[in-house]
Amino acid sequence: MLMKGVTLRGLEVFEALAATGSVAGAADRTGLSLPAVSQQIRNLETALGQPLVDHGRRPMSLTPAGRSYLARVQVVLGQLRLGQSELTSMDLSHLRVLNLGVIDDFDNDLTPRLVTMLAETMTRCRFRLVTAPSHEIAAEMAAGRLHLAVAASRGEALEGVTEYPLARDPFVFVCPRGAAEREGDVAAVMRALPILRYDRAQMIGARIEAELRRHGLDFDERFEIGAHLSLMTLVARGMGWAITTPMGYMRAGRFHDRMEAHPLPWPPFARTISLYAGADWAGELPRDVARTVQLLMQEMVIAPALALLPWLDGELRLLD
Repeated sequence: MLMKGVTLRGLEVFEALAATGSVAGAADRTGLSLPAVSQQIRNLETALGQPLVDHGRRPMSLTPAGRSYLARVQVVLGQLRLGQSELTSMDLSHLRVLNLGVIDDFDNDLTPRLVTMLAETMTRCRFRLVTAPSHEIAAEMAAGRLHLAVAASRGEALEGVTEYPLARDPFVFVCPRGAAEREGDVAAVMRALPILRYDRAQMIGARIEAELRRHGLDFDERFEIGAHLSLMTLVARGMGWAITTPMGYMRAGRFHDRMEAHPLPWPPFARTISLYAGADWAGELPRDVARTVQLLMQEMVIAPALALLPWLDGELRLLD
């Protein structure tokens, strides 16, 4: 039972206010009037006995209590939305074949959960799942061998393919645990240890190399690793540092006691994770799948990552 004065509408308004930084933005997102949004926030703060929002700042920002409460609110609302999505799941019973590709960043937890949800309604469907790096999935999509795919965006249109942006996945610095404190800062770690590069044939490796060149940074050509978990293993064993994303970092959870993540020492950059649909898959179905994937990403990747790395708040997020 919710505490008296705490309502689901109030929680949704609070989440919208935190995301937009203004009463007007929250009103637009929730469909309420400006006075109604303000009243919902006042009711919630009164019920909790804590100020959640610093009303004197523009854009509005959350108080420490508000940031802590928001993390809980997002988990609760995410579970409710995911439950609703499962109950009102898209009807795939008419499908005869579905070829789905999913970026291998999600093969630990999210992909099995997604496939289970889809399979429950694919009663007469021949189903093929491909998990691979984004560049391989993009090639399969371009060749027409996949109907739907979840992968990092190439930043350019694929002929005959519709893209639905899902999430912003910013790049972060990872190094052996304690290295930043021992060396003094992240820049010092970069000088003291070798870089562990992704295979530059992969989209993530090419993107990182382009960013390094943009900043005029040149490092020794010593390590270039194709497999993500192998690269994270080398970081955890103290062999060097790397640039990855929160989704990649969370995938390597078993190494978190031996490695750490930090903001990059230059302005942040990010990749976009998108859902791709072939030309014959227009309409509501890809939108339903995209929304389901977003709910799973929020619950299984983004919320845990923000709890572990709160400085990513606002950088790691779902896209409208």
